[in-house]
Amino acid sequence: MQPEHLLAPARRWPIGLWCLALAVLLVLAITVAITWGTVAIPPATVWRIAGAQAWQALGAEPAATTAWTMEQFQIVWMIRMPRVLLAALVGAGLAVVGVVMQAMVRNPLADPYLLGVSSGASVGAVAVLAYGALATAGAYALTAGAFAGALLATCVVYLLAHVQGRIHATRLILSGVAVSYVLVGITSLITLTSGQRELAAALMTWTLGTLAGTQWDELGLPALVLVLTIAWLLLQARALNAMGSGEETAVTLGINTHALRRTLFVVVSLVTGAMVAVSGAIGFIGLVVPHITRMLVGTNHRRVLPVAALGGAVFLVLVDLLARTWLAPTEIPVGVVTSLIGGPFFVWMLVRNTGFGGRSA
Repeated sequence: MQPEHLLAPARRWPIGLWCLALAVLLVLAITVAITWGTVAIPPATVWRIAGAQAWQALGAEPAATTAWTMEQFQIVWMIRMPRVLLAALVGAGLAVVGVVMQAMVRNPLADPYLLGVSSGASVGAVAVLAYGALATAGAYALTAGAFAGALLATCVVYLLAHVQGRIHATRLILSGVAVSYVLVGITSLITLTSGQRELAAALMTWTLGTLAGTQWDELGLPALVLVLTIAWLLLQARALNAMGSGEETAVTLGINTHALRRTLFVVVSLVTGAMVAVSGAIGFIGLVVPHITRMLVGTNHRRVLPVAALGGAVFLVLVDLLARTWLAPTEIPVGVVTSLIGGPFFVWMLVRNTGFGGRSA
């Protein structure tokens, strides 16, 4: 951990300045991610195309132009733009989930991937894809299945880690790992027994996390879930701060911790399910981003939540860019890259977290 005096100047930055700086960085990252690829496209062309489409969406007739070719339009608007925006949404969503889980169980090692929540969402989504489960939910069947799987996994891990009214840190991590392994096995079993070779190949790639082939109509639900969740969580910032200080402190402040924790379970599962349904299981964002955010802005969730959301968006946009360009034309599943980054980070966290062996919430 960095010395406190090195972190203090950064913490005195106004939250608005942090958000502005990260918003600018996000725009730059999105621009780079769209322009960079097998076919390089000038940034000016990217934003001219985006501007023309925005005007058209508002009902205005775009002026005839020869500023870009049809190939450039297809690459920017139909392939890269939706993919990059989905990366931003998923990165922000998983970072926010990590913030909430770490406050909920008072453990900096909590993460939707490590604790099996993402694996539960994967099982639910894969069951929908393979067997047509929850078909009555129509276009939202995938998200509904992922949400159900995530909620079930969250409840199981919580019950296994709960000892004498407290969540023991060691049991939490071990329970999450054990449940995650079981769920990964179930996902593989569903994939192999689906009887559809093409589907099986697609599912194996999807369970590693991928943003390839993103369509515009996939962005609406994750965006809505993310915006509503962040807005609600900001209203609960005082309660999250209290829970981070301990169960006794929260109760003293008049917070019904049991009711709040149950609600947070549902919220965490909903956001994880919405993100996993469109991107597959992408790990370690909920571990890396919240921890770095707290190092920069402190532990007040009114500051942590928006900064973590923007930081997660920037992080996954850049990681996805690396995943599709590193070994081009071969594309690496984005979940593989986040694991290569997050695995060493988790080991570092484990080593420096001296209270890991006996800490409880």
